[in-house]
Amino acid sequence: MSTNLIAAAADRLRLADETGRAAAPVREFLGENDLDAAYAVQREVIGARVGAGARVVGAKIGLTAPVVQQQFGVFQPDFGILLDDMMYGHGETVPYSRFLQPRAEGEIAFVLGRDIDVPGATVAEVLRATDFVLPAVEIVDSRIANWDLTITDTVADNASSGAVVLGATPVAPTGLDLARTGMVLERDGEPVSFGAGHACLGSPVVAVTWLAREFARRGQPLRAGDVILSGALGPMVPITAPGTFRLRLDGIGEVDAVIEEGQP
Repeated sequence: MSTNLIAAAADRLRLADETGRAAAPVREFLGENDLDAAYAVQREVIGARVGAGARVVGAKIGLTAPVVQQQFGVFQPDFGILLDDMMYGHGETVPYSRFLQPRAEGEIAFVLGRDIDVPGATVAEVLRATDFVLPAVEIVDSRIANWDLTITDTVADNASSGAVVLGATPVAPTGLDLARTGMVLERDGEPVSFGAGHACLGSPVVAVTWLAREFARRGQPLRAGDVILSGALGPMVPITAPGTFRLRLDGIGEVDAVIEEGQP
């Protein structure tokens, strides 16, 4: 893939982010199936943000649900990078104006207490490396107009990342059956999405294990302190106006994502 085409795709995504105006798909530069090129664009976009002062704090996993994989014609997850300026805490105000086309998902966040730097990491090694888990509302967003995506569009666009709201009470994973963890996501008190851990590659810890292997293969292993979003437990919900999204996770707790008018 030409470096000029990768740069052109990255520039289109950066301009959409800076202007708040969604752009045409970048697959015209990358094609619809070249994941290596798409991740190269992602690295360029993230590198520019880090160069401007942002800090990498973890990663997110996408495309964990079989129905979504079928939609994109791929049969493995993808990933994006989490930066410090994407992160919010329980009840903290999230400015609605920072997003273009936001949607909310309920997830389990893993916070690592040690590095996972071995190839072929196992589920047991991931669980031993996990310090605690938290409920998390991911606000996914797309710089591509009308969510008109192929796999290369979403990967290049940092796996359609927007922001993350984390709960404030850590829970050790010991003894939790994460595959059976039930989820309810409410919008202003009304339930709008239901799900469970088994919707995420069979279990969220299986999703994190996939990510650990993928990062180790790429020579950038997951590190102690990283926050890992393991993937959606239920359907995403459009955010069409400010409001409060409350996520409840069985055995883990709850978190409020308070989205209000205001400048980012």
